[in-house]
Amino acid sequence: MKEEKAFIPSYGYWMVMVVLALILVPILLVVATHNPMFVILIALGIFLALGFFIVNPNESMVMILFGSYKGTVRGNGFFWANPFFTKKKISLRARNIDMSAIKVNDHVGNPIMIGIVLVWRVHNTFKAAFDVDDFVHFVEIQSDAAIRQLAGDYPYDNFDDAGADITLRSGGEIVNHKLEEALIERLEIAGIEVMEARISHLAYAQEIAQAMLKRQQATAIVAARFKIVEGAVSMVKMALDQLKSEDIIDMDEEKKAAMVSNLLVVLCSDKDASPIVNTGTLNH
Repeated sequence: MKEEKAFIPSYGYWMVMVVLALILVPILLVVATHNPMFVILIALGIFLALGFFIVNPNESMVMILFGSYKGTVRGNGFFWANPFFTKKKISLRARNIDMSAIKVNDHVGNPIMIGIVLVWRVHNTFKAAFDVDDFVHFVEIQSDAAIRQLAGDYPYDNFDDAGADITLRSGGEIVNHKLEEALIERLEIAGIEVMEARISHLAYAQEIAQAMLKRQQATAIVAARFKIVEGAVSMVKMALDQLKSEDIIDMDEEKKAAMVSNLLVVLCSDKDASPIVNTGTLNH
């Protein structure tokens, strides 16, 4: 496979004088001598004028002569080349693709909505011009394919896959790096450099979003309750140990059980406790 090569064109300002000379001088000679043969020089000057072209900063011009690739002009300025050259302009500027969220299935089959932002530019003009039909459209299609591949490799979260170390929701830079690697591999054939790629939108699909939200809320509640119970047990143990060490009250196992039960109810309840004050003895 061929690679990009440099083409050095002639500077256009020198050729401007040549072309003007080939057009203006024969016109004066035709007027002075009435000899139509000088018209050939005028036609030659007009034909040579077709060879002028301008390359702006961060642009390139691919030069083709009768189907043969001759090189790429990357320097900016005003140039002249053989008028028979076919010239194809390719921008070297960085471009953004903000892909709208698409519905895909994650690693465990859950439908999710995922979108990405991709920053890219052309780094090999030969591949961009000749190895693919339309390199801009190629980038869009391959980006879509890379998203689907990434979603299929990782679960959205570890609800259904507890053994997953990396998920789309918590993977962060690791997932973005995997996305970049997939895009680099896919877009290399078109001579595209991937400057940055990252997930811009990630959510469950609408049909399961409510169910998954309830599941997340339930998981959060369970985790919070676990911490509350853990703290309550520690506080009850501390209270019993301190009562025993200070020799404040001597309680049998039945009274300890009642005290533990009451303290756990007060500490673990999700509402304010409303205790009933016992004004009699402990045995009533």
